[in-house]
Amino acid sequence: MTIGDRQNPSVVEKKKKKNLFKLCPFWQRRSNTSSSTQNPSQNYRSRHGHRNTDVSPVSKPSSTISSVAKSLLPSRRRLRLDPSSFLYFPYEPGKQVRSAIKLKNTSKSHTAFKFQTTAPKSCYMRPPGGVLAPGESVFATVFKFVEHPENNEKQQLNQKSKVKFKIMSLKVKPGVEYVPELFDEQKDQVTVERVLRVIFLDAEGSSAAMEKLKRQLDEAEAAVEARKKPPPETGPRVVGEGLVIDEWKERREKYLARQQVEAIESSS
Repeated sequence: MTIGDRQNPSVVEKKKKKNLFKLCPFWQRRSNTSSSTQNPSQNYRSRHGHRNTDVSPVSKPSSTISSVAKSLLPSRRRLRLDPSSFLYFPYEPGKQVRSAIKLKNTSKSHTAFKFQTTAPKSCYMRPPGGVLAPGESVFATVFKFVEHPENNEKQQLNQKSKVKFKIMSLKVKPGVEYVPELFDEQKDQVTVERVLRVIFLDAEGSSAAMEKLKRQLDEAEAAVEARKKPPPETGPRVVGEGLVIDEWKERREKYLARQQVEAIESSS
């Protein structure tokens, strides 16, 4: 072999690769199609040496949108009221009459409630507010002085009165005691549960609403009497001037005394 027949090793390697591509043309097709699918702007930038400075837009936090949407949505109620829309009073001019309403905490947290009225001089509530545990209920009694109608006009029964009662609720932590200032300190968290209108009923007549009112008043009185009773004693009883006698100790002393009596009787 002459020196001219000898070829450069790099040239030989290139020829081998070229022959290999001829044998497998689909490799070349695949590389061409991948390059052709690029964005024309990207090809232009790559040919002219431009750097890709495109930055994908960063999504802004949706806290502002969610807060606005939350303010537009109706607040979730925490209390279930019975009756739910009106407060019924027997119509007895010149007397103080009563109504009753049952409040139940249907939420999963402790909830404080508070009454407000448009006629504070002639109306008041017992209790005016409180804290309910989850699932707890309470009967509230509402007192109202019924004034005589002006110009001897007869009061229309079963009609809405101008007097209104508003019941508000507030989520609180367990162990928090009710004070009216709670609702002033956390105004943004207060929920208006319901605005109740007053309806007068015929005190001498019989109706389903009047019967229900009497039944609820009886239940409210029973609940008040139950709250007045002292809680049952579960610990040791205090007898005399601070002497603590445990129930077990009392039974033991009686047993020992009985044994002594039996021993005296057997010896005699």
